[in-house]
Amino acid sequence: MRLLSFLSDIEKALIAESPVVTGGAWETNRMVNFHHGLARLSITARSQNEPPIPGGTIFLQAFVLADGSQCLKASLNWKGSEAFPVMAVYSTPTANWKLEASKIASAWLQGPPPMATVTTADMHTAPAALTSLAAAVG
Repeated sequence: MRLLSFLSDIEKALIAESPVVTGGAWETNRMVNFHHGLARLSITARSQNEPPIPGGTIFLQAFVLADGSQCLKASLNWKGSEAFPVMAVYSTPTANWKLEASKIASAWLQGPPPMATVTTADMHTAPAALTSLAAAVG
């Protein structure tokens, strides 16, 4: 499995897609456990960044699917955010690993997605919306 090389590709893409800052925009720290198929890239903004940018982590998990094909799952996390989006990369003959690494780095650089909130009003209108959706689908 491409665990360490894919983690390196993500790190390189993260640096390449970041704003140009003297000394680099990020400090990174990698940890890999090949036995369990896990890797972590901790990302911290360098102190000279203005305004300060929160850091975070990209977790990778390598595993084999039921059909025997290999998959890498990237879980993105940002300091101070409860969002934890997941992106999967499947090992196929046409897989472009550098492009997939770039997509993951770009998603992390975009920051956490907005979190959905449910209000009391939504709870009362949800059954009516579901009923009309079910009627429309037929």
